[in-house]
Amino acid sequence: METVTTSLMANPESVKILAKGLCMCIGGFGPAIGIGWICSKGLEAMGRNPEATGKLFVPMLLGAAFAEAIAIYALVVVFTL
Repeated sequence: METVTTSLMANPESVKILAKGLCMCIGGFGPAIGIGWICSKGLEAMGRNPEATGKLFVPMLLGAAFAEAIAIYALVVVFTL
C-alpha cells in the first residue's frame, strides 16, 4: 500500500502547488518581519523625538515600500511557475 507522501510526490502538479505555497510563505515572511521592524523602530523614534517626525516619516515609508517589493517579487515568481 502506497503512503500519502509518495503518492503526492508522484503527481507533478501537486509538487508545483507545494512549491508555489513555499515560495509565497518564505517570500512573504521576511518582508513581513522587516516591515514590522521598520515601522516599530520608526514610530518609537518619533515617540522619543516628536520634532524629528518630518525627517523620519518619509524614509520609514520608503523602507517599508522597498521591503514590500520583495514580497511582490515572490508573488511574481509564483505566478510564473
